[in-house]
Amino acid sequence: MKYIKGQDRTQITLFPVSLEDAVDAENEVRLIDVFVDSLKLQEFGFKVEFVENGRPAYHPADLLKLYIYGYLNRVRSSRQLEKECKKNREVIWLLKSLRPDHNTISNFRRDNPKAIKNVFRETVKIAKYFYLIGGTLVAGDSTKLRAQNSKKNNYNQKKIDRHMVYIENKLAEYEKALAENDGDKQEIENEITKQKQRRDGYKEIEKQLKDSGQSQVSTSDPDSRHLITRNNITEVAYNAQTTVDDKHNLPIDYNVTNTNDAKAMGNMLRRAKTILKANDFTALYDKGYHTGSEFKTAHELGIDVMVAIPTVAANAPNHIYNVENFVFDKVNDCYTCPQGKIMTTNGRWLQAKTYRFKRYTTKACKTCKAKPECSKAHCGKAIQRSEFQEYVDRNKSHINENKQLYRKRQQIVEHPYGTIKRQWGFNYIITKKYIERAEADFGFAMTAYNLRRIINIIGRKKLQTYLEGIFSVFCSEFARLKLFLNQINQLLKLTMKNPKILNLLLKPSNSFQISYTKIGF
Repeated sequence: MKYIKGQDRTQITLFPVSLEDAVDAENEVRLIDVFVDSLKLQEFGFKVEFVENGRPAYHPADLLKLYIYGYLNRVRSSRQLEKECKKNREVIWLLKSLRPDHNTISNFRRDNPKAIKNVFRETVKIAKYFYLIGGTLVAGDSTKLRAQNSKKNNYNQKKIDRHMVYIENKLAEYEKALAENDGDKQEIENEITKQKQRRDGYKEIEKQLKDSGQSQVSTSDPDSRHLITRNNITEVAYNAQTTVDDKHNLPIDYNVTNTNDAKAMGNMLRRAKTILKANDFTALYDKGYHTGSEFKTAHELGIDVMVAIPTVAANAPNHIYNVENFVFDKVNDCYTCPQGKIMTTNGRWLQAKTYRFKRYTTKACKTCKAKPECSKAHCGKAIQRSEFQEYVDRNKSHINENKQLYRKRQQIVEHPYGTIKRQWGFNYIITKKYIERAEADFGFAMTAYNLRRIINIIGRKKLQTYLEGIFSVFCSEFARLKLFLNQINQLLKLTMKNPKILNLLLKPSNSFQISYTKIGF
């Protein structure tokens, strides 16, 4: 039976293949190369100037190319990227045979979170150029990304107290055993010492918790927090907020936090307004963002929002007497119940945890026949009206009037998460310690996602042609700047040789050209 045979490894070729010929002209790696070359890295915040002493540094463009290639090909580990530099033909071409070690690769991601976000924003600009951003409907949501910190190494006061009680009980047992034991006591004393050391460790964690002013502390990754991921499942994680445009499911913004969604909407809307340079768009969010103060922020920004309405736990025995069926009179500042009774307030604002409210009651509740169906409270029905209730009611009317539009939310915002977390496997943060590094990791994932989407929509060749045009303009601008600096350098040299030339250069501007010609430059 015949088989396809490979080439003899010892065969010498007459015409050796160059590194350029080793990578096909249509290879995607060429697109990554020209994309990074088209970026103004210094303006983005990458450090491009280094001191001459010591071993020369790697140019940030080379490390950025390596990371973008890695994330596009589901490789995030700095050690794995180091291996790719030695064995992957595409990476060898991309980095021109450079072989940075894993520490250099890791430090680049660690040190440039803001610059990496600017690279992501450049992908949004490219999407805008090709009219891939609609700018009329966006959806916002968050996804939990597991941190490099186990639940075991996350503590709150309740957990610390539980451990301390356990240690104190064990110490009492050992002390009792020590008093009753007439033989070898060394083993018991060792256990006592061990438990006391554990107690000291928990006291140190408790001090750290109190000093931080937070409700919990993580010992492996200090900025990570114990968060609910879905239903009642929890993880020590980061919470990545995103804003996604509906036209092609392209993210236009991201922000990694360690808090829940309740106070996130206002900030993300403010950023979206800046990115889109308009506020005439509608934003869709799920019920986790249903917060009165955030509705007020959206109103002040002039942005229409639609947030899912959470279910109310405290309903009346008969749904006819639920609060939404009580009519509010804004002019007279009172409610009218389904029985036609007026509920009034003393006008005093009461303070809840995060908002103020007024309390509305009526004495008619005591003699009302419908009281058993309306309220289980002995004193009758009482309504608490938040200071943000007007904005909450406005959102409810928007939802009821545009139910079909709101149903688009999930299919818009979940598309990037499905690709990044399920298809690429980026469901955890690979970096350790501090939220800035977590944001750099997620930023590369979002940049890779946007590039992949743009390539899939408009095609590799069209995007590469556009980037090559930017690169050629950038090169011509750089050449002109270099020529100008050379001219200035020559002028300085002439001035040092002949100080009289300086007087000619300092003459009024109308005679500058004559003076410039006289010195023969």
